[in-house]
Amino acid sequence: MKTASRLPATLTWLAALLALAALSRTLWHGITEGRVALAFGVLITLGELARWGSGRSRESAPLGAAGALAYALLGENSGQATHHGVLQVVAVVVAAALVGAVPHVALGRGPTLDQLVRRVLTVGFAAACFQPLYNSGQLEKLVGHGPYYALGIVALLVLTALCDAVLAAATAHARTRWPFGPLLREELRATLGISSAVCATGAVMALAVAVAGLWALPVFSLPLLLTQLSFRRYAAVRATYRQTIASLARATEIAGYTPQGHAHRVAGLSRAVGRDLGLCAADLAVLEHAALMHDIGQLSLVDPVPAGATAVLPEAEQRRIALLGGAVVRQTGVDAAVAVVVERQADPYREQPLTARIVRTANAYDEMARGEGPSGALDGPLQALERLRLATGRDYQPEVVESLARVLSRDRGGGP
Repeated sequence: MKTASRLPATLTWLAALLALAALSRTLWHGITEGRVALAFGVLITLGELARWGSGRSRESAPLGAAGALAYALLGENSGQATHHGVLQVVAVVVAAALVGAVPHVALGRGPTLDQLVRRVLTVGFAAACFQPLYNSGQLEKLVGHGPYYALGIVALLVLTALCDAVLAAATAHARTRWPFGPLLREELRATLGISSAVCATGAVMALAVAVAGLWALPVFSLPLLLTQLSFRRYAAVRATYRQTIASLARATEIAGYTPQGHAHRVAGLSRAVGRDLGLCAADLAVLEHAALMHDIGQLSLVDPVPAGATAVLPEAEQRRIALLGGAVVRQTGVDAAVAVVVERQADPYREQPLTARIVRTANAYDEMARGEGPSGALDGPLQALERLRLATGRDYQPEVVESLARVLSRDRGGGP
């Protein structure tokens, strides 16, 4: 585990050394084919300036990423061979990315350190795979020209995408200690979105510049800019969707049916447990939204249950509240899978989907640990976990309870 925790620092130092070596070598020997380097540098800088969001999404500067990949895979300019090499590629990408990131950093929404490290290492990987083979003539011997050359570029892009996914998953695993396998699967799924458009645009740019020259760069940048605009609108819709759910979740707190912050605490615990158990991104979204809205059926009660703990009610009443909560969720237009999780909260846990079992366990833990359960006693984290473990034969799935214990252990930096 100590080795894993040192991984982000190791990768950061590796990227820093690579960037320093590239910049030093380029400054010492000068820039080869300065017009080409300037064109790609400007493209990458503009891509960084057009960055959207907080800089923490997986690919918030797609044009900059595509330009960097295109420069790494560039072998010709208007039919003339280029000779810029691996270190110049890294130097141009680093310099352009830093210049483009300055306004965003000043506004507090620049790229994260992990994103910069991945950009340097993945571009360095792509350039190291392509430039030596091309400049030595080995690539031409292996694939020749025409369609096989294009297929070779695509193969290198696939390897680069895999490298980026592994780096992202390994870094997240080291920082959060979530299971590596599910994190890697999530990263690989993400490559089917805008990341695939970035890779495709990078390949097309490199091939187009080889034939048509630098005028191809603005022509092939436009489709990716339109794609970026579409993703920004999609992200805005998703943000509005989540704000709506969060507002609905607060309805029970404002009305006095549940304690302040209870729904958000349960949602946070549920999402962390879902990640620990290896749920995919879609299931995690359903899980989080269901956890936020799991108590909304209590609005049907004439008198609030003390502290919102419905466990004191008869099973028939619990099931009625759960079904009413599911009906409310369905009326809001939220994903039907969220309504199913809310409706199944009162079912025996062996009949529930995994997402419902997770919400049930996280809800019970929060009530017990904060003295909001039926007994009204403040158990504390250790006592609440012990009570959950004692009830695993009847009310809670043992694997979910142990996953919750691991999540709480990581949050405290120790073990229960």
